[in-house]
Amino acid sequence: MDRGRGRRLIRELSDELDDPRMLRKGGGHMKPRDFAVIVMCAALFTGCVTSATHKDAVDELAAMRKASEQMAAEFDSFKEQAAAELGALQQDKSRLANELQAVQAAEQQVRQALDETNASLNREQEIQEDLRGEIAKLQNAHEQLQRMNQEVKEERDLLLTQIEDLQNQTKDLAAKLDAKQSQLATQRQDQQRVMGDNTSLLDRIARLQKLVGELEGDAARARQERDLLAAALQEKGDLLRAQEAEKGRLEQERATKEAEIERLTRTHAELTRSLQDEIAKGDIRIRQVRDRLRINMVDRVLFDSGQGYVKPAGLKVLKRMSAILKNVTDKQIRIEGHTDNVPIGVKLQDRFPTNWELSTARATSVVRYLTEKGGVVPANISAIGYAETRPVADNETEEGRRANRRIEILLYPKDLSEIADHVDQ
Repeated sequence: MDRGRGRRLIRELSDELDDPRMLRKGGGHMKPRDFAVIVMCAALFTGCVTSATHKDAVDELAAMRKASEQMAAEFDSFKEQAAAELGALQQDKSRLANELQAVQAAEQQVRQALDETNASLNREQEIQEDLRGEIAKLQNAHEQLQRMNQEVKEERDLLLTQIEDLQNQTKDLAAKLDAKQSQLATQRQDQQRVMGDNTSLLDRIARLQKLVGELEGDAARARQERDLLAAALQEKGDLLRAQEAEKGRLEQERATKEAEIERLTRTHAELTRSLQDEIAKGDIRIRQVRDRLRINMVDRVLFDSGQGYVKPAGLKVLKRMSAILKNVTDKQIRIEGHTDNVPIGVKLQDRFPTNWELSTARATSVVRYLTEKGGVVPANISAIGYAETRPVADNETEEGRRANRRIEILLYPKDLSEIADHVDQ
């Protein structure tokens, strides 16, 4: 066998040693015994090869073996690195899913707190401080939600950065694989498998990008919920301020009404002192019901029988009353004339055809004196005659008819469009 044939045999053996399948079968390392066998076989086939040629062949085989081992080590390192990066991506995905669940739980807590706030608005004034506390809690929850949204955004940005780095690393790996492919034609099949793994990794990256898009959608919904919560808080704050304003208005009205009642009470006391003799005789009765005051006088205090003008003794009584009533400026004063059910006598029918005319004339006479002589403002006083239509006693007895013949002076608030026709006697 000639030297050329021997060298070809050595090269074929060298190609087999470079084959990764041969390396895998041998655990990635060739045993010295195998290498010696190969060298001996090569020597037998070469026959007349010199010792120098034999040494060159051995050195060439050793160099090939070393290159193959280095190539296998680089390939194993690449697989380990790709597996580690894939595991890191899966951990990031799991962590993002957990954080998303935490955000959703926080949103649920915020909705529950909002429902509690809505329920607390229906309570009475004594729990308004609790309502403010609930609103403060909601504001804290809102701030926590904002912080969580910021954290989700930062995690998303970090994930995008990692994905970009991974894509760059994938590109670098692909470039390295292309370089190896141009140098190691015998490893094309393994390179195809690596490319398949790379495609799978890109698919995973695409799924992660889709997950990032879903997280961005969730973040947008969270921002919408935050805006709704802020609007609800603003609305409830406006409602609370309106309630406080209404409370202030009612308190002011109550204070005004109490002051009005207090003034009327003083008027009641002054009239009682001024008319104490008539009150003692039972001819005048004064009754106050909160912001209204009614003075009931039997007709003989002011009028003679069948007369419509005030008698001199009655003028003295009205003078004492006007000294007090002229200072009452926050009340409307109504003078009411009342009679019994006995028809007007024949002698008086020319002046007073019925009890209507008599009761009205008597009420008008009192109004004229109080305004012209007593100083009462005319805009604050009015006169009306009811005849026998509103009795306070039974007209079947003389005592009852005497009680029904009366003049009543009613003081009531100016802001009332209507007042009760009667005050409990």
